[in-house]
Amino acid sequence: MSPDVRPLIAGNWKMNGTRQSLGEIKAMAEGVMGPLSDRVDALICPPATLLYVATALCTDSPLMVGAQDCHRNVSGPHTGDISAEMIADCFGTHVILGHSERRTDHGETDHIVRDKAAAAYQAELTAIICVGETEDERDSYSTLDVLRRQLRGSVPDGATADNTVIAYEPVWAIGSGVTPTAEDIDVAHSFMRSELVRRFGDEGRHMRLLYGGSVKPANAEKLMSIANVDGALVGGASLKADDFLAIYSVYEGLIAETL
Repeated sequence: MSPDVRPLIAGNWKMNGTRQSLGEIKAMAEGVMGPLSDRVDALICPPATLLYVATALCTDSPLMVGAQDCHRNVSGPHTGDISAEMIADCFGTHVILGHSERRTDHGETDHIVRDKAAAAYQAELTAIICVGETEDERDSYSTLDVLRRQLRGSVPDGATADNTVIAYEPVWAIGSGVTPTAEDIDVAHSFMRSELVRRFGDEGRHMRLLYGGSVKPANAEKLMSIANVDGALVGGASLKADDFLAIYSVYEGLIAETL
C-alpha cells in the first residue's frame, strides 16, 4: 500500500458475460456498500453490451462501472468501436486502455494507447493504462526498460492522479496462475512510481498503481500489502461476486493494521 493513496479494486470481465451475469454485478454492488467503501474504491468493467444496464444496477452503490476499451476518435466510420463519449453517455466512469491483449491481438502501440487516454480525459473518464513485459522481455532482464518505454509512450502529458491509473500486468502472468515474486512486484512498482514522480511531480506520487496478473482471493492480501501496490486489476476472479468481494475485503485487515 502507498500512504495517502486510496486503493482501487477493478475487475476486467474481458469477453465474458451476458444478461444472466448481471446478478453477479448486483451482488457486487450490494457487497461494497459497507463502511470499507469510505476507504477503498471498487470498479467493474463488463463487456460493452452490459455497460448501460450495469450502471443502472449500481445507481445506489459505490461500485463504479467502466469499459474495456475506447476509440481515440469521438465518432466516425469505425465499425464495431465505441468512443469515450459513448462510455460516458452510458454513465461509465473508467476505461481500460493498452491491455496486453489489445496490444497483441489488435496491434495497439504506445502511441495509440496515448491517443485513447487523451480521448478518455476529454470525455472526463479515468483511464486505466496497462503496462507490462512479455516472458521474453522478462528473460532478457528488460522489464524496467519496457516499463519506462510504455509509461513514456502511453501516458499523455495531461495525466493527473484523478484521471489516470496505471496497471502493471506482466504479460506472462495473465491467466497463467503464476505471479511474480513479491520482490519483483516491489521493484516494478517502485520503479513506476519514481518514473511518474519524475515526470508529473506530486501528481505522480498520488497516481494509483494497480497490480494485475492472476490475482485471486488466495494471494490478494500478500499482493496488496506490497509497497506502491494500490489495488488490483482482476481478471477471471472478478467474474464471480464472491471472489471479487473477497479480494476487495482484504483491505479490512490491511487498513486496520495501519491505524
